[in-house]
Amino acid sequence: MERRKARQGLTSYQLKWIAVITMVIDHIGAVLFPGELIWRIIGRLSFPIFCFLLTEGFCHTHNRKAYMQRLGVFALVSEIPYDLTFHGRLLELERQNIFFTLLLGVILLHLLESGGQWLLQAAKVLFMMWIAEVFKVDYGYEGMLLVCIFYLLREHLWLKAAGGVLWNFLWENRLQAFGGFAVLPILLYNGERGRKMTYFFYIFYPAHLLALHVIDIYVLSA
Repeated sequence: MERRKARQGLTSYQLKWIAVITMVIDHIGAVLFPGELIWRIIGRLSFPIFCFLLTEGFCHTHNRKAYMQRLGVFALVSEIPYDLTFHGRLLELERQNIFFTLLLGVILLHLLESGGQWLLQAAKVLFMMWIAEVFKVDYGYEGMLLVCIFYLLREHLWLKAAGGVLWNFLWENRLQAFGGFAVLPILLYNGERGRKMTYFFYIFYPAHLLALHVIDIYVLSA
C-alpha cells in the first residue's frame, strides 16, 4: 500500500510546540527577567495559538466531555503552582490560570454549537465573557472573544487571520500587539494532527511553573 504523502505546512503537534516554547519564554521573562521586554514580546504569540488549537481540538475530538474534564482537573492542579509563581502565595484568587480560560472557552464553543438565533448566540458569548471576568481567569473576557473569533470564522481563512490579528490590538497593554504575528504559523496549519501529545502540556504547565518558582526563590534569591 502506498504511504500517504504528508501535506505541507504545520501540524497541530508542531503548532502546539510553538505555543509551548513561546509560553515558557514569556514566563521566564515575567518571573526571572521582568525588566527585559523581549521575553514578553516573544511570549505574546502563545495565547492566540493555544486558542486556535482549542477550537481545532473541539471540532475534531471524539469525546468532548473527557476534553472538558481534563481541562478542569488540570486547572485545579495548576492553580497552586500558578499562584506561587506569579503571586508568591499558596492560593490567590486575584487571577486564575490559563486552564480555566481554556475550559470556559470549550464551554462557550459547546453552547455556540447548540445553535439558535443570532441574538441568542450573541447572548451566550456575552454571558461567557461575563463569567470569565467574574472568575478572573487569565486573559478574561478578551480570551473568550478570541476563542469565538477562531470558531465562528474557522471556514474563512483570511477573515479568521484578520480577526486574530485585530484582537491583539484591543488591549491597553500595547505589548499584546506583537501577538498578531501568531497568525503566521496559524496560516501554515495543514489541518493534520501530527504526533499525539495528549497529556504532555497538561503535565508540563504546572511542572514548569513550579520549576520557575524554585529557580526564582531558591536559586536567584539565594
